[in-house]
Amino acid sequence: MQLTYIPGISRLGATRLQVEAVRIAGHLRGQGWGRRMMEWAHAKGRARGCAMVQLTSDKRREDAHRFYRSLGYAQSHEGFKLQLD
Repeated sequence: MQLTYIPGISRLGATRLQVEAVRIAGHLRGQGWGRRMMEWAHAKGRARGCAMVQLTSDKRREDAHRFYRSLGYAQSHEGFKLQLD
């Protein structure tokens, strides 16, 4: 996974932890590794004073979305991308 700490201007200048590119090898899924990784990421965010965690996930990854919801995440935004070549 990739972790990025983003200083903010909203929420009274709160720092956010951005989580992206979460990957677990297929043969390790369902064994708790993803949950442990995310708990580790949350701890890193807390240690850096982050007020919230946000993450991105491809719309087609329904299993991943179920997993994130099981961790307490709520789907809150629509995202957009523009490829800069």
